[in-house]
Amino acid sequence: MIRTLTTAAAATALLACAVPAAAQDPAPASGSWTFVVGAATDNRSKAASKTDGDAFVWGEAEWESASGMFYAGPSFETIKSSGSELEVALNAGVRPEFAGFDLDLNVKHKWQIDANPGADADAWEFTADVKRSIGPASGRIRLQYSPDSTGATEAWTWTEARLGWDFTDKLYASAAIGRREQDNSVDYTGYDVGLNYALTRNLEAELRWYGTDADVPGEQYADSLVAGVSLAF
Repeated sequence: MIRTLTTAAAATALLACAVPAAAQDPAPASGSWTFVVGAATDNRSKAASKTDGDAFVWGEAEWESASGMFYAGPSFETIKSSGSELEVALNAGVRPEFAGFDLDLNVKHKWQIDANPGADADAWEFTADVKRSIGPASGRIRLQYSPDSTGATEAWTWTEARLGWDFTDKLYASAAIGRREQDNSVDYTGYDVGLNYALTRNLEAELRWYGTDADVPGEQYADSLVAGVSLAF
């Protein structure tokens, strides 16, 4: 755990250094940078654990164009996979609008740092989101695809439907169900339901329950109640 936190701290420093000093007060035409760091009791992605049920830390920096159309940036998260305890990534995307829907089209390349020799430690990931909000209600359809994942898993797809509701300007609830089909790994349905609460303008807490129908021993696909916190600046 000490090694994990030390490596994550180094990644945080690199994340901060990735932004030029001029980004502190950018000209309107040049876009802007935002940063988010966080921690949670489990690292859940597509309803499955990436830390074998253990706590994790994460962070990301994102540059967004002045129009809001284009964005890009680096990120990191602690994991437990193929001997690696840290995953870093670079991603870029566009956020257009079409017929009243918000679209988010993203490509990400990620690497597992210090993975076991010979391990497949990098992967491309493509994501397409379609979102719509009407009053306090919101919905999102997501499609994700990787032609060759990390580790022994090869190509996979994830399709997910998510519904949300703003109870107040601070309290938000959402629930989702998704299906993952994987070559050389288990296929499963995953689901989650939870609450997000804005403690301050920049600090948010989250409590979320995750589950899957995968009949696999261990913590990766087991049901879990996850608590997390994130800070944006």
